[in-house]
Amino acid sequence: MEQEQRTQTNSQSATLSPFSLDGKLALITGGGSGIGFDIARCMVQAGGTVVITGRREQPLQEAVATLGDRAHYMVNDVTDRPLLDDLVERIEAIYGPIDTLVNNAGINMKKPALEVTDEDFDRIVHTNLNSVFSLTRACAKRMMARQSGSIIMISSMAAYYGIDRVAAYAASKSGVEGMVKVLASEFSGNGVRVNAIAPGFIETAMSKTAMGGDPDRFARAMRRTPMGKFGQPEDIGWAAVFLASEAAKYITGASLPVDGGNSIGF
Repeated sequence: MEQEQRTQTNSQSATLSPFSLDGKLALITGGGSGIGFDIARCMVQAGGTVVITGRREQPLQEAVATLGDRAHYMVNDVTDRPLLDDLVERIEAIYGPIDTLVNNAGINMKKPALEVTDEDFDRIVHTNLNSVFSLTRACAKRMMARQSGSIIMISSMAAYYGIDRVAAYAASKSGVEGMVKVLASEFSGNGVRVNAIAPGFIETAMSKTAMGGDPDRFARAMRRTPMGKFGQPEDIGWAAVFLASEAAKYITGASLPVDGGNSIGF
């Protein structure tokens, strides 16, 4: 039934705004809270259908109840890489082809580099880079066969310049930036665009925790942000809507800073 509705909606696409996601399905990892939830919310507002994933069912259920009828969820741990092909297969069997993948799920750790253990480093890179590649590959195989798709990575200011005490996180996000360029080069000729969004300092529970006990870090972040304030999660959400939409149909291999000017601030 849902696939039929999407087909009917697609027939009306010529009259829609190029920013509309009407008739499109997005898979958003880590979509139950934080930035992932707001990406899902903005995509639903733009007319899209979303499937959000995460490890804990209750936040996903609560998120879907808030997002409405065009939101669905599946419990999944992106670090369990052998199961990711099955996840994509199940989503497409139930809800139809995935038009957009948003690799949002990720973890951070603030610790001096000399105190970071091999296990710490591996855990961050496995979640933020290795798992992202595995899920991207699973989706891209199907997207390329259909000659259509948009893959959106979530990068970070930590991949743009040196931020102390986040060596593993910065390495993982720098890897994501490199992967965007390579995959865009390989996939774009088959109609699959690959881009990244690099959030600046966004007001989330995670950022409040990180900054709350480190006033010097907060002051430095604001000093080099020309707009002088934190961004909101929906700022990332609307950027994702743009990159997923037909309005961005000639954009691939790009990394879009959504940072109030932080990446160019002095």
